[in-house]
Amino acid sequence: MLRLVFALTIGLMSAGAAAAQDHSAAQEAEERLARSRATEAVIWGMPAVNTLLMYDQMIAAGGKAGEIIYWGRPLDWHNQTLTPNPDTLYFMGFYDIGKSGPVVVEIPPAGDDGSLNANFVTLWQTSLEDAGLLGIDKGAGVKFVITPPGFEGKLPRGLQRLAADTSTGYFLMRSNLRSHGEADVEKSIAYGKRVRFYPLSEAKAPPQTVYRDIKDADFDSTIKYDPSFFTLLDRVVQSEPWLPRDRAMIDQLRSIGIERGKPYAPDAAARKAQEEGIADARAWLEARYDAGFPAFFEGTHWTMPALPDAVQGQSTTYAEPDKYAVDARGIGYSYAYIAIKRLGVGQFYLINIKDKTGNSYDGARAYKLHVPADVPVKQYWSVTVYDRETHALLKGADRASRASNAAEIKKNADGSVDIYFGPKAPEGMETNWVPTIPGRQFELMFRLYGPTQRLFDKAWTLADVEPM
Repeated sequence: MLRLVFALTIGLMSAGAAAAQDHSAAQEAEERLARSRATEAVIWGMPAVNTLLMYDQMIAAGGKAGEIIYWGRPLDWHNQTLTPNPDTLYFMGFYDIGKSGPVVVEIPPAGDDGSLNANFVTLWQTSLEDAGLLGIDKGAGVKFVITPPGFEGKLPRGLQRLAADTSTGYFLMRSNLRSHGEADVEKSIAYGKRVRFYPLSEAKAPPQTVYRDIKDADFDSTIKYDPSFFTLLDRVVQSEPWLPRDRAMIDQLRSIGIERGKPYAPDAAARKAQEEGIADARAWLEARYDAGFPAFFEGTHWTMPALPDAVQGQSTTYAEPDKYAVDARGIGYSYAYIAIKRLGVGQFYLINIKDKTGNSYDGARAYKLHVPADVPVKQYWSVTVYDRETHALLKGADRASRASNAAEIKKNADGSVDIYFGPKAPEGMETNWVPTIPGRQFELMFRLYGPTQRLFDKAWTLADVEPM
C-alpha cells in the first residue's frame, strides 16, 4: 500500500511539473508571438505614423487642417523632417476630408513669376498625383478636388478628381528658387501663395487660403522608437477605414492592445511586447538601410532612393495583385517622406551612405565630391548632408547643402564643381563647403530637379565621394 501511495504521489508531482512546464512554454510562445507582432506593426505602420508626426508638428506650430504652412526661407536644422531639401521653399497642406468633405487645391500656371513641384498623398503616403511644371499639368496649372472614401457625389466641371482611400493626407509643394538671394526668396514665396486650398462646399465663393509661416518653429517629425509610436498607430486604426489589403493586421494589432472601437489601454504584457518589438524593428530597419539599395551608377555607392518595390507600390497604390512591399515601404518611410507618382520626371534622388573606400561618413573627417559639368537637369541640382542616425539636417550646422542655384558656388574651368564636406572648410573654398559635426556620422543625398534622359542613359555619371 505504501508503495502505491508513493507512486501516486510521484506521479501527481510529475504531472504537476509537466503542466507547469507546458504552461511556461505556452506563455513564452505567446510572448514571442506578441513581440514579433509588435515588430511587424512598426514596419507596416511606418508611413502612416510618419504622416501623423508631421501633422502633429503642424498643429504645434499653430497650423490647422485646411490651411497651408510654409517655411519663409530655405530650410535650416530647426526643420527636423526626414531628408528635406534646403534649396527650395516648402509649402504643406494637410486635409481632413472626413470632416470637411471634398477639398479643392488650385495650382497656378508656371511662368516668369515662378513654378513649383507638388505631390499629393494619402495618410499612407500612396501617391494621388504630381502637379506643377513637371507634373500632370506640365506647368499649365490644374484644379484638383480630393474626395473621401466612398464619395459618390457629382463634381463641378473643370476639376480633376483625386480619389483618396483615407480621410486624411497632405500635399507637399516646393516653390522653386532661382537663387538664395532675398529677392528670389520673396518671389518664390509670392508664387507659392497663389495656390488656393478650400472646401468644395464653398467653391462658389472660395474663402481666402490661410498661410502660416513657421520658419522659426522647431519642427521635429523624426521617427520616435518608443511607446509613442503605438499611440499614433492606434490613432490611425481609430480614425481611418480598414483598407482591404491591410485587414490581415486586425488580429495582430489586437494582440498588442490596438483594436478599432476600443480605448487604447495596453496591459503590462502588451507594453512589454511593444517595447521589445519596436527595438527589434529599429535594429532591422537600420540594418536593411545600411545594407544599401541598388546602385544607380555601376561600381559606385550612389544608389536608388528606395527599394524598387516600394517606389512602384506607393506610386500605383499597390495595383500589382501579387505584390505588397510592406518591408520595403517601412524602410523607406523610416528615413524619408512623400510619394511621387512619376519618379524621375519632376525630380530624382540619389542616396550615398558610404565613401569611395566603403566606409561610413565620419563627421570629423574631410571629403570631396567632384560634380562633372553639364549635369543633366532642366532646373537645378543639389547635394545635402543629413545626420546618419536621424536622417534629418545636422543640428547646429550653419549650412546643410550646396546647389547649382547658389550664385556663389565656384566652378572649375571646365564647368565642373568640387564640393567639400568636413568640420572645417578648405582654404579659399568656403563657398563650396558643407559643414559636418565631429562625433556625428552623416549621409548624403544628391537631387536632380527636372532630370533629362542623359541621366537615365548614364551618359553623365557621378563618381564616389573621396576621403581627403
